[in-house]
Amino acid sequence: MAVAENQATTDTPRCDPEREPGPPISPRRARMRKFAYKALLIFALAHLYVGWSLLAELPLEMPLLLLGGVVLAISAVLIPIGTLASQFVSSPVVVERLNWVGSLTMGWFSSLLVLSLARDIALWVPAFQAWVPESALLVLLVSVVVTGIGFFNARRLATVVRVDIPLENLPSALQGFTIAQITDIHVGSTIKGDYVRGVVERVNGLGADIIAITGDVVDGKVARLAGDTAPLEGLRARYGAYVVTGNHEYYSGADEWMEEFRRLGLRTLENQHAVIEHNGAELVVAGINDFSAARNDPNRTSDPKAALAGSPADAPKVLLAHQPRSADGALEAGFDLQLSGHTHGGQFWPWNHFVRMQQPYTAGLHRLGKLWVYTSRGTGYWGPPKRFGVPSEITLIRLTMAS
Repeated sequence: MAVAENQATTDTPRCDPEREPGPPISPRRARMRKFAYKALLIFALAHLYVGWSLLAELPLEMPLLLLGGVVLAISAVLIPIGTLASQFVSSPVVVERLNWVGSLTMGWFSSLLVLSLARDIALWVPAFQAWVPESALLVLLVSVVVTGIGFFNARRLATVVRVDIPLENLPSALQGFTIAQITDIHVGSTIKGDYVRGVVERVNGLGADIIAITGDVVDGKVARLAGDTAPLEGLRARYGAYVVTGNHEYYSGADEWMEEFRRLGLRTLENQHAVIEHNGAELVVAGINDFSAARNDPNRTSDPKAALAGSPADAPKVLLAHQPRSADGALEAGFDLQLSGHTHGGQFWPWNHFVRMQQPYTAGLHRLGKLWVYTSRGTGYWGPPKRFGVPSEITLIRLTMAS
């Protein structure tokens, strides 16, 4: 079956006037190709640095050093081409295989680059200067070990993290109300239906009152991934499952995916809310479009105030918002709790230390005025199948009365 996002387009050769012209390249695909070429240059320079800094210092014979140079050259090409294969290759099977190879290579080279930089800085210290060959070999070995451990951590099913959150205006009837949160599964080339099925089984085993899916469920079009997201139809909670868009839904056709989620029995919240009656008390569960949605569709602004329009004034209010940086708007709108994802907790060291450059919170529970913000580390992963020091999670949140 042809996949729209993977269709290659070519210009009609001028030497063949009778050939039908191909479809024009979309502006987004043209931007992605331009980005790929820039990425190729950047990764080439990064690989040259590692070759200059590390390879020449390894205590190896010349044939092995030449082999190392070939490996670095292949890596420099595989990373940008592999991870952006859908912009150049028409076959879905080839795209997925290139994605696998490119993302694995990216995970390994990321550690190799960071460790090489750390080694070069350390060598400024006189005490380390006698260990040049040994430290080069250590960097290579550690990068391989870290990548292997990170791959294992990424591919195993996310564990359950239990969090109690005290709300000041929570009625006693809602004491112990539970929300199972999953987010950032990123179903695509390397995360498939079997992983989704495992997530569904684990979530259902929690017996939550509601299920909250806070975006970035997919990386690809409905036509390509509907079979892999189908297990989401099996999600079961007392008051149902709710889903909002993440930024990646807009890269993959948000309208089509939200329709598909509704077909699977999920309740979509697009600047909307639902009122849940539990033991005679009311709880407002609202959801907003992704913080950056308007960049992809001007009609898809993210609006926490609109999401609360017409809701009960005195009921506790929970917001599903993909990005933590929606918190300021959530506080202003009057929410008590925001559930977010997007950050992956940084996914693997040392990138977890850089998330705060874009988002106010990296992972866990934080307070902004009267608003609680919980940021999940994500249930899947994006890009490299690698999690090191930042495990994935399925979160079970229990609402409690503030003492």
